[in-house]
Amino acid sequence: MDASDPSPTPRGSAPVGRGSTEGSPLIALVGATATGKSDLAIALAERLDGEIVNADALQLYRGMDIGTAKVTEAERRGVRHHLLDVLEVTEEASVSAYQQSARDAVAGIRARGRVPILVGGSGLYVRAALDDIEFPPTDPEVRLRLEQRAAEEGVAALHRELLAADPEAARTIGPRDTRRIVRALEVGELTGRPFAAFLPRPHHHDPSTVQLGLRLDRAPLHERIARRVHRMVDDGLLAEIRSLREQGLEQGRTARRAIGYEQGLAVLEGTMTCTQAIEDTIAGTRRLVRKQDTWFRRDPRVHWLEADAGEELLDRATAQIEAAVTAPEALGP
Repeated sequence: MDASDPSPTPRGSAPVGRGSTEGSPLIALVGATATGKSDLAIALAERLDGEIVNADALQLYRGMDIGTAKVTEAERRGVRHHLLDVLEVTEEASVSAYQQSARDAVAGIRARGRVPILVGGSGLYVRAALDDIEFPPTDPEVRLRLEQRAAEEGVAALHRELLAADPEAARTIGPRDTRRIVRALEVGELTGRPFAAFLPRPHHHDPSTVQLGLRLDRAPLHERIARRVHRMVDDGLLAEIRSLREQGLEQGRTARRAIGYEQGLAVLEGTMTCTQAIEDTIAGTRRLVRKQDTWFRRDPRVHWLEADAGEELLDRATAQIEAAVTAPEALGP
């Protein structure tokens, strides 16, 4: 992945930090879809002299603009963004590749004397960038062999094998969960280490990390989602999907399943009406929001802000960052 973007950044006030470029905090802005993360991130970047690193898995894809609510060049207001438009829709996003690219982007931002601001709602990608997570290797041949065994011998046989080789993994993985059983056996065969050794640990890779979260009551958030989906349709989402289909969207394992794009493809195929697609996209986005909310709320290191604070939101976010930086013990583990 290319972590660079040649767009310029206007310099604002001095970065929030501890007296040196290397001491500036890594700010992470997280939360559910439609809470206003992108707008706040740009405002923070203008105030703190920052640059933004994308942590939305679908915004990695080139051309998936309307359906992912990707900020336009005009909306960026000259603030430099990284890790937008770095994949084709036919490619599969990799969390491990993203981890390295995000950390390279953060290092580059600091080398320029700016403040890095990670923004997104893809929980695993945020964790990959921020936490001490090691990603085990994969081998297509090993995985295929294990998948063939599961089909021929039955997944129960592989689960028994996992129970003998890695009891901790077997206890946490259901006996019918073929995908995870195969993955755990693959990891054990390739590394000789238990699957649990690679599970995420809630420990920041960069101890200066400050996590801010935006939250909004469910009813107004649902209203925002409905308005956003209708606006996307009005802005030409179906035309965007039609263009991406010509570029291979239907062959993309990750991109074609994205909420809004999957429904749009169904409309183009004639298996869903536009009205049904809109309703299904709204419902799917609401389900996603519940998952995002659960994921981020269980992390005690996130400092929560009310998304509907209006003009006070930027000041509250800045004050929270200042407080965390001046009291390092508040940064969490």
